[in-house]
Amino acid sequence: MDEYSRFVDWDKMDVSAQSQDTKELTCTDFHELKQLARQGYWAKNHSLRAKVYHKLISNIPCRTVTPDANVYRDIVVKIIGKRNSSSLPLPEFVDNSLIPTYCLNAEGIGAVRKIILCISNQFPDISFCPALPSVIALLLHYSKDEAECFEQVCRILACNDPSKRLIDQTFLAFESSCMTFGDLVNKYCQAAHKLMVAVSEDVLEVYSDWQRWLFGELPMAYIARVFDVFLVEGYKVLYRVALALLKFFHKVRAGQPMESDSIQQDIRAFVRDIAKSVSPERLLEKAFAIRLFSRKEIQLLQMANEKALQQKGITVKQKR
Repeated sequence: MDEYSRFVDWDKMDVSAQSQDTKELTCTDFHELKQLARQGYWAKNHSLRAKVYHKLISNIPCRTVTPDANVYRDIVVKIIGKRNSSSLPLPEFVDNSLIPTYCLNAEGIGAVRKIILCISNQFPDISFCPALPSVIALLLHYSKDEAECFEQVCRILACNDPSKRLIDQTFLAFESSCMTFGDLVNKYCQAAHKLMVAVSEDVLEVYSDWQRWLFGELPMAYIARVFDVFLVEGYKVLYRVALALLKFFHKVRAGQPMESDSIQQDIRAFVRDIAKSVSPERLLEKAFAIRLFSRKEIQLLQMANEKALQQKGITVKQKR
């Protein structure tokens, strides 16, 4: 197909949705980029999306010493050696997350683990990052080799622009984002919130799954569209899409008996099978139609929740 095909199992990819004309992306204006991302301008062309991701990630402001592709080539042999990466234990900070295979081939699936282990070596300060396997698995589809994927993920992790929150890397950040999501559900999806309160023993536990819906359960065609917009607009996009997922779940399932004995499992199953009821376009339309919060509101909620957790002394994940 193209130079970005090394890790892709094309039998699993929806090739019918790919257009072969190679468009270029020359625009740099933020508002125009935002429109193009939301409309899925580069979603229909694999190599165009790869180039756009490369460009957007290269523009992320990072700390001065950010590991790059050369670092990966230097350390991968020391860390993995001749061992089979599938037998190596993953770092605790991914919290036993699912490693989504999306549309990766066998080489790609092995590469995800190798990259996680090398990131663990280079980022000793990451203490909790369950979204990482999914982000790596997604970016591998649009990388020429493992080293390039590693460099892109490192740039996302090393972003040092205080106004640009990208991926939670500590339990405190993760937990406060779950509380913030709960606050937003309570305010903007009241019908769904009432259902959650009625059917779950611990509503915060249901909401603490919100990142897993996106980074783990959502099928490839959907998370890639979300990621298109996330790289342009940042973290608030994730909240919007998760709220839209909950709204659709409530609409499709309202009045029906639960399928399992846990609402958590029901929502995960709904998100995994979302293609049966909602297209990627409709999901994003719904997400951006929620007349709501600004980045400022989210920052304030997040800060208040972090402070509340710190006052309770909750900064690391308790062993169950």
